[in-house]
Amino acid sequence: MGTPLRVLFIEDSADDAELQLRLLRQADYAVDSERVDSRDLLRQVLEKPWDLIISDYSLPYFLGTDALRLIRQLGLETPFIFVSGTFGDESAADALSLGAQDYLMKDNLNRLVLTVRRELRGAKERNHRQRLEHQVHQLRRFEAIGRLASGAAHDFNNVVAAIMGWAEIGCSEAPPDGVLQDRFLKIRRQAERAAAVTRRLLAFAQQQLLQPRETNLNELIREEASLLKSALGGIHTLELNLADDLFAIWADSARIEQVIMNLCLNARDAMPKGGQLTITTENILIGKEQQPIDENARPGRYVQLSVYDTGVGIDPDALDQIFEPFFPSKEESNGYGLGLATVYGIVKQHNGFIEVDSFKGNGATFRVYLPVAEAAGSPPLQPPKVQLQIGTETILIAEDDRDVRETTRLILENLGYTVFVARNGSEAVELFLQAKPPVDLVLLDIIMPVLNGPEAAVRISAINPHLAFIFITGYDTESDIRCLRNIKKTSILQKPFDAGQLAHKVREALDRREA
Repeated sequence: MGTPLRVLFIEDSADDAELQLRLLRQADYAVDSERVDSRDLLRQVLEKPWDLIISDYSLPYFLGTDALRLIRQLGLETPFIFVSGTFGDESAADALSLGAQDYLMKDNLNRLVLTVRRELRGAKERNHRQRLEHQVHQLRRFEAIGRLASGAAHDFNNVVAAIMGWAEIGCSEAPPDGVLQDRFLKIRRQAERAAAVTRRLLAFAQQQLLQPRETNLNELIREEASLLKSALGGIHTLELNLADDLFAIWADSARIEQVIMNLCLNARDAMPKGGQLTITTENILIGKEQQPIDENARPGRYVQLSVYDTGVGIDPDALDQIFEPFFPSKEESNGYGLGLATVYGIVKQHNGFIEVDSFKGNGATFRVYLPVAEAAGSPPLQPPKVQLQIGTETILIAEDDRDVRETTRLILENLGYTVFVARNGSEAVELFLQAKPPVDLVLLDIIMPVLNGPEAAVRISAINPHLAFIFITGYDTESDIRCLRNIKKTSILQKPFDAGQLAHKVREALDRREA
């Protein structure tokens, strides 16, 4: 079976078109072709995709240059070759200036196959270059959106953290099992919902804290399968095609489970009347000599996760925007429009990339590429279950948001700790030098005016290198926490946090310091 090739002939002579068709088939092309000889017929067939257009120069009803001009005005970059019985220098120059790739004489078709091969190869290279340029443009746009999302999430996390803190304090002070306590609990539940939205925004912005470990993707999919079947409902079928020899990946399993679930739920919503969802895994090798699949693809071994659905497909105009936060990818969205944005951020944060193939009405395939684990090392320990723990030590808090600062202080004082508070890193350094009794633990917001958390920690650590630190943050980037690696006994507490998480993190840091 030859190489598939879709050819449009703009030719009034059936015999001439047949001769050219025979030459292409002899060159081992499996040609699917049509022939037109009028402007109206040309407009109709241009709705179909073509790999190559071969045109006569002079036709009874219009010129080949008119056809070429129309094709280029429609934005089509399909390789266009003139094959004509009469072709002077002026005609040739005119044709090339309009965007034709080459021209041949009908009485000398020896170059036809070589010309076709050259132009198909050139078209492939142009398409690949344009796709990479488009990916670079899209990446820059997503980076800008990500910076906006992370900044908004940081400010919003402070608000949510304060609401959650005041709700917890109000709940602890309200009469047990009363109406007031119930209302505080409802406020806290709504704050947790808001926190979930910011987590998704931070996932898109690639600013979540990951806990990576050597992970078997097939095991995650099998564990999710029963939950997926329940979520898909009875009108959908789920098929798993999982490679037996699949390599391990270095990944945060909880985040990758989120990727699997979000892609499958997106596929379900694309099949409102039912359909089939197929999940496939396989090993992929990207060599140095290969053209990159994606602008972010680096040579090496990858595990590919494919999620295919038989749904309604994606409108071509929407393909460039489906990963943007709050983009309405469905006519009636039941969520926040963050499902695919979350997928995008998680995959990028794992140094992977995503491809999407879809045609309106013909389903969609999402292909996720995740790098294979290379000498990953020991996985981090999972934190123990959060419990409310008390203490009597002295703690210094530096936080520029007044409500977060106050709620954190009240929660810790209610647990028995002595607490000093500062509005920024500079005040924290001064308080640390003056505090009596001496400070046992320092809680620092990473982003603060005057002196930020890491800078304050460096100065305090120089005074007492055995001190424990907890860094509180609404979002984290690698640059924010890189300098913390030189400070011993540090940990991160993500905003928004509840009283139990705060109590556990504080007790853990103090016990580790004593040990």
